[in-house]
Amino acid sequence: MYPDVQLYIDNVWGPGSGKPIPVLNPATEEVIGTVACAGPDDLDRALDAASRGFAAWSRVPAFDRSKLMRRAADLLRSRTEDIARLLTLEQGKPLVESRAEIAAAADIIDWFAEEARRTYGRVIPARAANVQQLVIKEPVGPVAAFTPWNFPINQAVRKISAALATGCSVILKAPEETPAAPAELVRAYADAGLPAGALNLVYGSPAEISGHLIPHPTIRKISFTGSTAVGKQLASLAGLHMKRATMELGGHAPAVVLPDADVDRAAKTLAASKFRNAGQVCVAPTRFIVHADVHDEFISRFTAAAQALKVGDGLAEGTVVGPLANARRVHAMEDLIQDAVSKGAHIATGGRRLGNKGYFFEPTVLTGVPREARAMNEEPFGPLALVLRYEFLDEAIIEANRLDYGLAAYGFTRSAEHASTLASSIESGMVSINHYGLALPEVPFGGIKDSGYGSEGGTEAMEAYLNTRFVSHAN
Repeated sequence: MYPDVQLYIDNVWGPGSGKPIPVLNPATEEVIGTVACAGPDDLDRALDAASRGFAAWSRVPAFDRSKLMRRAADLLRSRTEDIARLLTLEQGKPLVESRAEIAAAADIIDWFAEEARRTYGRVIPARAANVQQLVIKEPVGPVAAFTPWNFPINQAVRKISAALATGCSVILKAPEETPAAPAELVRAYADAGLPAGALNLVYGSPAEISGHLIPHPTIRKISFTGSTAVGKQLASLAGLHMKRATMELGGHAPAVVLPDADVDRAAKTLAASKFRNAGQVCVAPTRFIVHADVHDEFISRFTAAAQALKVGDGLAEGTVVGPLANARRVHAMEDLIQDAVSKGAHIATGGRRLGNKGYFFEPTVLTGVPREARAMNEEPFGPLALVLRYEFLDEAIIEANRLDYGLAAYGFTRSAEHASTLASSIESGMVSINHYGLALPEVPFGGIKDSGYGSEGGTEAMEAYLNTRFVSHAN
């Protein structure tokens, strides 16, 4: 059964003062439940709770914070099947992907739990014998975190875990379209024994909530994952109030396939990465820049891989690609494909909505896509692959760097020299060569250019939640 999802403020689950929001199953378009909507009074209660929660949680020794976080990870793992069904019901992704998301989230909690015990300062050798110079790391304060619907648990768990590991409290604004899964993540943390107010959960109007929380003096840091357009607005608001911010924004990832690549490996790896979560992944490859010598072979193998994917209800056995998360994505795919074809692109496979119930869409491959097509300049965020042909590596690098996005990029080559060229020349926060090697807990995760700034993985993620203070003491 799908629950009516509530707010979680000051260790209490309850309704919001706003009108509950319906939640749809994207495979059936049916209403399966509701989610509570927070009003200004609810947000003020959350802010007050986060302030008191920070005072309590920041005093808990790092060793004890780590142990509590490990308990939360174990609770999450023990509830995998129940949470995975909720996640698939509200978001659409196949059960196997939902289970993998929860398993990855538990690993992320464990990793940050270990890092909680390693938020070291340092002693700097002084120039005088009677002076001691100390660098001290302290939690920045209460955090406002904003997360999207495509990975409702894994986007939230990075922000929550990094904040809690450093001793910060959190107000999580989770997505209204997929509310139950992040609520279960919060429940695991609550059941592990967090003190009141250390973690709070709200839903409601994104503009109203961000406009209320970000300027408030209680909030000392924000973390946002979402579109570049919204991210720029929130970063501007944060800057206006001198709030530290981490921004993980949109992408339009190039995938460069060189003539010396293992084409079969490239096609299989890129197809799996492209169509995971129905292409609704910020780091999914989108522009496939393929050398002329292997272009036709790559198209043949990649198209065959796309056609072999079973599209269906995420709860059904054997489903590999679930529905798109909402009707907006279906209309976006249709508009982008129609625009590209009108400008000369060719549909190698797919290109259509499937059925008249549910938001199902065929895995789609377009070839010969001109650069002026909207899909070549706007993040597709769906099961749409754009294949281009190139002759010289310099051309491929220019195309890879043409857009203002710089989140993820991929390359396939057997040459160490070419791999080095791709790594050093492509303007992207993350570059993965000959495999999909992104998003592990211990590695940085973030972009450059209009794809944002800051990291949500690795030790770099911890720094954003810590103030660095210097103390010089003369005897």
